[in-house]
Amino acid sequence: MTQDIQPPKNTRSRGAVDTKMLELLVCPLTYGPLKFDPAKEELISERANLAYPVRDGIPIMLVSEARQLPDED
Repeated sequence: MTQDIQPPKNTRSRGAVDTKMLELLVCPLTYGPLKFDPAKEELISERANLAYPVRDGIPIMLVSEARQLPDED
């Protein structure tokens, strides 16, 4: 009697960001679009040159928590 235990359908994998939420989020500094980097678990604002962390699937949209991206020459 083995049962397959599956997680509820509304759960996301670690660090995943809901795509609907991502469509609504903008950079709080520039109000520009954001791109999700799943490898680093960050939301990238190219206009502000900042990376906002995503912790447990929750974007931390504070400029004070963002990481400055290296300049591209």
